[in-house]
Amino acid sequence: MVLPDFSIALPEIFLACVAMALLMVGAFRGNKSTSLISWLSVLAFIFAGFLVQFEGHATVTTFGGLYRDDNFAVFMKTLCLGASAFAIIMSIDFNKREKLVRFEFPILIVIATLGMMVMISANDLMTMYLGIELMSLSLYVTAAFKRDSVRSTEAGLKYFVLGALSSGMLLYGVSLIYGFSGTTNFDVLRDTFMSGEAEAGVGLLIGLVFLIAGLAFKVSAVPFHMWAPDVYEGVPTPVTAFFAAAPKVAAIALFLRVFVTPFGDLVDQWQQIIVFVSIASMILGAFAAINQKNIKRLMAYSSIGHIGYALVGLAAGTEEGVRGVLIYMAIYVVMNIGTFACILSMRQRDGMVEDISELAGLSKTRPWMAFFLLLFMFSLAGIPPLAGFFGKFYIFVAAVNAGLVPLAVVGLVTSVVGAYYYLRIVKIMYFDDAAEGFEPVSRTQTIIMTASGLFVAFFVIFPAPLLEGAEAAAAVLFP
Repeated sequence: MVLPDFSIALPEIFLACVAMALLMVGAFRGNKSTSLISWLSVLAFIFAGFLVQFEGHATVTTFGGLYRDDNFAVFMKTLCLGASAFAIIMSIDFNKREKLVRFEFPILIVIATLGMMVMISANDLMTMYLGIELMSLSLYVTAAFKRDSVRSTEAGLKYFVLGALSSGMLLYGVSLIYGFSGTTNFDVLRDTFMSGEAEAGVGLLIGLVFLIAGLAFKVSAVPFHMWAPDVYEGVPTPVTAFFAAAPKVAAIALFLRVFVTPFGDLVDQWQQIIVFVSIASMILGAFAAINQKNIKRLMAYSSIGHIGYALVGLAAGTEEGVRGVLIYMAIYVVMNIGTFACILSMRQRDGMVEDISELAGLSKTRPWMAFFLLLFMFSLAGIPPLAGFFGKFYIFVAAVNAGLVPLAVVGLVTSVVGAYYYLRIVKIMYFDDAAEGFEPVSRTQTIIMTASGLFVAFFVIFPAPLLEGAEAAAAVLFP
């Protein structure tokens, strides 16, 4: 019997131990330890990030081929850890003001992030499912965290019911794939289809459809997007910021890992499904957000559209397409964190406000905040030379080179339509009469806004580190 190499899963083992230790601290010290636990969680993410970076970038599998570490895992885990750390940092001041100080909150994010890391390194359909459920169960509780709010409780219940349905669909797909191929291991599946030992029969293709349906729910892609607007609006804003970033990265990583590695030779069979989901997501994200008055609902539809753009790269089925997706997701995470730092600063004397009309005249009352929100809106719209433009550029170029010109054209048209509601926010901030001003922006939110804004503005000058990292990560999936 070959003993597993536990060092490959050292970041995950570390986070699991940290979560249990912090749970004990919270149990003995109560909610007064929430701030300490929050900052310890952030430090844990930073240390786990160092472990991810320095444990070696060679492709290695362990636990009987169930778990994999490679450059792709390093890239996506780093993104998830960073997004989760910023979500906790942004929540500290908010939870104090809203009287939501509970020590369980940062611990739930740590456990959810642990599930994401398991998803990213999964090399087997069973490992994939364990990671998804570990993440999802934590997210269900986090969504309903504001127990005294009817909206939050309703959002958590909707998310749980639909999430359970998606998990059932995903498991049914996994069972069909296993039944018609005889294995759940990614490497064995890839070798089987590559050698021609097995053909993609109707049963296997139906399994793939159910697998896509289960994963599409996790990224809120059409037609499995129905939970996103209600959950984004109903949950506390720091939870919305977390939902919009880290879980999306992990689920997109799983999409890439599952469909490029074991089913890469079946690209002609699953490509048309991904193309449909991508087009539907881009169109709905562009048009449904036009009449939104709540900025969190608008960001929900925006995220649906952006997932559609990311799936364009997957539909290409090439190394260039995967590289485009990785670049896009990295830029998307930074843009979202910066945008939600601005949304968290939308606070008046009576409490938090979410109506877009409340941003009227922001350039006169909070010029610094208005400037950064303008940067993020322009970047989300894909206006050059900001980072968001380059994210879409690499995606669309990959689609054109793969012969998916109509898909790229749909992406360009929906980008133009989507630019309307981003520019409408800029118009309200700079050209409408000033509404009641917001309270002073906290130092934490100012730092996050500034850091995200600098990345978005100056990515065009220093793109090499991200491009090189994404290229090395994408190459791993195409041995």
